[in-house]
Amino acid sequence: MRYPYKDKTPNIAESVFVADFVTITGDVTIGDKSSIWFNSVIRGDVAPTIIGKRVNIQDNSCLHQSPNNPLIIEDDVTVGHQVILHSSIIRKNALIGMGSIILDGAEIGEGAFIGAGSLVPPGKKIPPNTLALGRPAKVVRELTEEDKKDMERIRTEYVEKGQYYKSLQS
Repeated sequence: MRYPYKDKTPNIAESVFVADFVTITGDVTIGDKSSIWFNSVIRGDVAPTIIGKRVNIQDNSCLHQSPNNPLIIEDDVTVGHQVILHSSIIRKNALIGMGSIILDGAEIGEGAFIGAGSLVPPGKKIPPNTLALGRPAKVVRELTEEDKKDMERIRTEYVEKGQYYKSLQS
């Protein structure tokens, strides 16, 4: 379901796969070849939500904002199952592990990996190319080449799967 909110209507690139039972409202922009998976909710009724290209928002995730504090997800980001993103910035090539919560003003650095079930508190900055995990999330190490290859594999698979499912909708 797509809903306008006041004078704002979701702006979704034609190549985006939006699965069944997804709700997208208001001031939301989604870039080329991104995929929004089953039962996710993206609300743009408080501030903008900007999602880049080739981003995957996996099943049961919830994206929202606080007043005057947009949610920005740059290109090539993976957002795992049941993630909550709220008024934060997720830099390109980052991966947010399933069940994680990223709160207002947090910034996840380029290529960073947030481990499953983590809580990134308000205003916390996670450096690029690091693994952070826990509640609250703490940086535990630099990413290895193997980590980076696995993150790339996941991103690529989700673009391919999303485009396959998109072709079934045509």
